[in-house]
Amino acid sequence: MGTVGSSADETAGERRQLINVAYRLLGSLTEAEDAVQDAYARWCALPRSRQEEILSPGAWLTTVTSRICLDLLGSARARRERYVGAWLPEPLPDRTEWDRAGGADPTGLADPADQMILDESVAMAFLVVLESMTPAERVAFVLHDVFRYPFAEIADVLGRTPAACKQLASSARRRASVAHAPVTATGQADVVKHVKEAWETKDIAALVRLLNPAAVMTADGGGMVGTVLRPVEGGARIAQYMVAIADKAPGLELLERSVNGVPGLVAQRAGVVMTVASFDVSDGRVTRIWAVRNPEKLRLWAREG
Repeated sequence: MGTVGSSADETAGERRQLINVAYRLLGSLTEAEDAVQDAYARWCALPRSRQEEILSPGAWLTTVTSRICLDLLGSARARRERYVGAWLPEPLPDRTEWDRAGGADPTGLADPADQMILDESVAMAFLVVLESMTPAERVAFVLHDVFRYPFAEIADVLGRTPAACKQLASSARRRASVAHAPVTATGQADVVKHVKEAWETKDIAALVRLLNPAAVMTADGGGMVGTVLRPVEGGARIAQYMVAIADKAPGLELLERSVNGVPGLVAQRAGVVMTVASFDVSDGRVTRIWAVRNPEKLRLWAREG
């Protein structure tokens, strides 16, 4: 693909793709940025003669970035055992909504979030399913099923045969198949709007009607802010919890915003984003709520509103 003279330009142009791959592998844009930066550092550290031997710098960078992510996924399990409460992926805003709301970055500087392609492969429900996979399954599945890389290239990342990588992706696919088909954005937006209205009016009965009786709410505070450390199970209990939050947080403003490309809610107080909530909807009712409250995971939302 690349030629000697264009390798520098080509590697610079790969950043968007690499960020997209790394975020889906890690569930954290912060860690994705670091992984991509590490890969570029390794490219720059290669002797010029070695760079010239590499026909496709983009493919080389993808392989190295994926290996770095694989190593991070291997150590993540131990880190998350020490994490306070539940760990959830870092939520992503839709920058076009910010522009419409007049919240665009006044500096005009490029942001890694601007490079993210928001589709069903970054929906919170999908990312949570990815968390249930082994690191090797996740790498094989994301690279093949999401980004359509051939198993021969994935084998270079995982250090396994193409046949073994195909098996890993198949195993991961079985895990992912338990998730139901996604609701249309319009259908989900309607449900989320009704949840917002019922939450604002502290209407427990309305919330219970909107929540599946077996719904589960998971919150991620990272030990930095107060929140439930274990999932809240059952529509009635979740409704009571949501109203209790509203009672304890006067002045909380709810905004309908896309979260990872799917209709969700943002709760802010005095212009500061406190919580970003994602929803999974089935048959017109909420089945899952993922509420990210860890301030370190909300840095991309700092200019919301």
